[in-house]
Amino acid sequence: MVTNKDFLTHKPNESLSVIESLDFPLLKDKKIKLDVKREDLVHTYLSGNKWRKLKYNIEHAKRLRKSTLLSFGGAYSNHIYATAAAGKLYGFETIGIIRGDELTADNETLNFAIQCGMKLKFVSRELYRKKTEPEFLLELENEFGDFYVIPEGGTNALAIQGCEEIVSEDDFQTYDVIAVMVGTGGTFSGILNASKGKSHILGISALKGEFMNTEIENLIVKFDLKGYQNYSILTNYHHGGYGKSSQELNDFIPEFTSHTQIPIEFVYTGKLFYALFDLIAKDYFKPQTNILAVHTGGLRADRRF
Repeated sequence: MVTNKDFLTHKPNESLSVIESLDFPLLKDKKIKLDVKREDLVHTYLSGNKWRKLKYNIEHAKRLRKSTLLSFGGAYSNHIYATAAAGKLYGFETIGIIRGDELTADNETLNFAIQCGMKLKFVSRELYRKKTEPEFLLELENEFGDFYVIPEGGTNALAIQGCEEIVSEDDFQTYDVIAVMVGTGGTFSGILNASKGKSHILGISALKGEFMNTEIENLIVKFDLKGYQNYSILTNYHHGGYGKSSQELNDFIPEFTSHTQIPIEFVYTGKLFYALFDLIAKDYFKPQTNILAVHTGGLRADRRF
């Protein structure tokens, strides 16, 4: 079982999410201010947007007197990892419906989930695609009993509400650009909705394809968000697709971390900072632009978590 004292006794602390300024010759040459919102510091195991997405879901589950959280993910899902940690910290039983193969000894994500007390159920990809269908959920209820469902990736209305709190109203007044990675779109949508049309919200897609703008518009409609249009999403910094990397990204990550002492990984945050430095070098931003980059955590992904 997990025995780390901090894990057992300390819950996420949002006050630890400070803003740090970066100091690179490129930034001085281009007259760009680049700061980092350190959401990764909120908690060792349950940080960044994963905590923000789970925060109000946990409160709602408690109000409903649910004792079990059930969610879905792949074998290396940061969301499954975070849900297991949240269950351990907040006194919930947890169930993970895992897409694909059985547990392997070297899968530290799922082994960590098990150590936190999570029950795992492995299903075929075909069955996994039915994860939102009432019939499949009823089968799971018959097998596991009553539970509170958190969707794959954690994105729902309560998750977006939590992500709205990542960037403060003062930050929207201070920074011209708020930059964040985009996966399922929940974190981006929350920040966009909180912006009230202020700042430019720049998304860097972690996924290969041109569909992300449509996904954001769908989330705006689905969750009745304000529909602010002060945003853009760049889709050419995926480095091969979700969970994939490139030699350029592999070279950039250790150099950035060595210079800043800020850890980043190749699935999300590495791609964010690679994109920003590339865009700055190519004069994408006007001189005197103030940029806030949101570090969304996910640091276990550097070991395929």
